[in-house]
Amino acid sequence: MKELELFAQHISSLYKNPLDINCARKLVKEINSFLYASNSNLGSVFELGKNFPYFSAFHKFWHQYHKEILNLSISDEICEKVADILHDVYIRTKGKAFEEIYETNDLKKEEICRIRLLTANQDFRGSRKFKAFANIFLDDPTIFDEYSIVDNPEDFVKSLGVTSLSQSDKRIQYAKRISQFLIEHNSQPYNIIKCFDNNVISLRNAMISYEGAGYGNKKTDMFIRDMIVLRVWENVTGFDSIDVASDVNTIKIALRTGILKSEIPLVSSFLDIFCYQYSYVDEMNAKAWRRVWEIWNEKYPNETVSSPCLLDYFIYNVVGKQFCKNSLHLFECEQGHSFYWHSLRNRTCQVCYKKTGKRNKAKLVYSMLPCEVDKGYISIDKTDFVKSNIAEPNYHQCPFKNVCEEYGNKVLMPPKSISIMGQTGWSTAYTKENTGGGGLMS
Repeated sequence: MKELELFAQHISSLYKNPLDINCARKLVKEINSFLYASNSNLGSVFELGKNFPYFSAFHKFWHQYHKEILNLSISDEICEKVADILHDVYIRTKGKAFEEIYETNDLKKEEICRIRLLTANQDFRGSRKFKAFANIFLDDPTIFDEYSIVDNPEDFVKSLGVTSLSQSDKRIQYAKRISQFLIEHNSQPYNIIKCFDNNVISLRNAMISYEGAGYGNKKTDMFIRDMIVLRVWENVTGFDSIDVASDVNTIKIALRTGILKSEIPLVSSFLDIFCYQYSYVDEMNAKAWRRVWEIWNEKYPNETVSSPCLLDYFIYNVVGKQFCKNSLHLFECEQGHSFYWHSLRNRTCQVCYKKTGKRNKAKLVYSMLPCEVDKGYISIDKTDFVKSNIAEPNYHQCPFKNVCEEYGNKVLMPPKSISIMGQTGWSTAYTKENTGGGGLMS
């Protein structure tokens, strides 16, 4: 704690009451130096395969004490509340809420696996749905031949129509390397699981460790999950060892329900140098959702999903992306009417129009979560999940509404990450002591 202690002493010695501009000037300099300036006495840290000098005194402190500061914990009591809710969702939807709906164009299992394996690593910075790739395959299956991809990965990426989604070099590398993975194992995509004795964890580890293929933890877990959900692979082992694919949405719901708690709100990515906080939260988020699944499985062994990773679709897509977002909007018009609406594109006073047929203008006051007011159903009813009518009875509010209000905190936000070393990343964010400058460029 030495760096933080010295900083606190310096700040204390500089402060005068009342605060004047000269004191404020010294305080700003000290804060900047502590957070963003390096000196030769701080030492170094091994990250991203090499040694880096600590960027600042705060960096050294945060690296060593971020876990103690955040002190993340998992509440069994709240995990059980959430498990009961998920069980209710399972019963009301006959399990369909936990199965992502793919339009597979009546493709064979072998074809589904080939398309998914060779394209899942392209799902970043924008994505295309499986159906789009399936249509490309139906037009010309030879595009998805692994030997052709190795010979000309640029043509494969271009054929997928993803070159406009940025980072073409990375996409080309990913396409080539995952194809080489198949060739090195002398296997078709559908049979790759057999190379690992039908054990999904062994396959998972091999894919993640195959450098340059674009399959990290999340994409690998999602690919394996899809193969099980779509019943492409059956009679596999190890599936229950795969966790929820951790991302900002599953983390957001974990924090807001309270199954995962932090002593303080999460810090800005500007302070989370080398993503220490993000990695810690990511790890604990997976453990929290696994605990929810364990309790659910213990209480209702015949009415549950077979792996924690199958929670992912409902938590991430339905709750995270459809329910738990500022999708309810309050509008007002010049006639004094106020009303809630589901679309930001609205420009008409719906009250005036309903009463008189006149399209008087309305302006947005603010947006909010649907769970904040009783009329939240106005936006919830417009979600894809509710419109699918797979729940009986249907939902007209987020199923986690009550548990968030009683045990959690609906305002909490997930962590963000600055994970690059380039022009707008860590290599230019910091400066040396007493030189000034540094920072991130937009």
